[in-house]
Amino acid sequence: MSVQPPPVAAGQRHSVGRRHDGTVVAIGDDSSGECRVQGWADVVGVAAGNVHTATNTGRSHTVGLRADGTVLATGWNGDGQCDVAAWEDVVTVAAGWRRTLGLRADGTVLAAGRGNEGQCAVAEWRDVIAISCGDWHSVALRAAGTAVAVGNNRRGQCSIGEWRDLVDVAAGYLHTLGLTGDGRVLSAGEVATGACHVEAWQGVVGLAAGSYHSVAVTSSGRVLATGQNTHGQCEVRPWRDVVAVAAGSTHTLAVRSDGTVLSTGYNAHKQCDVSTWRGIEPLR
Repeated sequence: MSVQPPPVAAGQRHSVGRRHDGTVVAIGDDSSGECRVQGWADVVGVAAGNVHTATNTGRSHTVGLRADGTVLATGWNGDGQCDVAAWEDVVTVAAGWRRTLGLRADGTVLAAGRGNEGQCAVAEWRDVIAISCGDWHSVALRAAGTAVAVGNNRRGQCSIGEWRDLVDVAAGYLHTLGLTGDGRVLSAGEVATGACHVEAWQGVVGLAAGSYHSVAVTSSGRVLATGQNTHGQCEVRPWRDVVAVAAGSTHTLAVRSDGTVLSTGYNAHKQCDVSTWRGIEPLR
């Protein structure tokens, strides 16, 4: 069984949510059309193309997985990252900088977009049940509980071959997270930002990786965060009753059990203005 994408996704300058009725809402920067999701229907999962915090980046894209296994995409398509209309039999999606991944029901993975650093070299992957995109690397969880990664490895973010007993993975800019079956979190990659300081976390049931921070939700509905906090993206301690989290470049989203959404962090493009969202909830 594949790991379902969360009902919310965060890019650098926009946020996306899937409502329980299969429609999609988006807010934030729409300069490339990444928020143009009006008319999307029967969507069961969303992903937002993330970009690390830098002055020369910003354009993004949004991906939606439909119940029939087809994929929608809107936004920046400079590298063909939105050329996914022909994909079929997809069970989960992920989006990174200039690329999109799709996990098929047979455990293979599709890729579209920029592959200059090897991040789209996923054709040989088999028995995959979850996928995640960092900026320049791609990560997959295999059914056996092991992980595989391709792409840029300059901080060791792809050195995860020895991880075992995993139930989920998440990729950030220069780091990778792995969730174990007993609720612990493993990390690899850049340590200077603090995003890999997750060794003390326990009881985790879901996780997300931003550019320079890491976020997790626990079995009690609490949220944990570590790493760069320049815009308050790690100010999640008061949050309660959370069932899913997402991390963008410098903001964090959380879905509560009542279908409302919490946010914190950088909001110059209104990507955190999600307080009016309702009916955002994971698949059951």
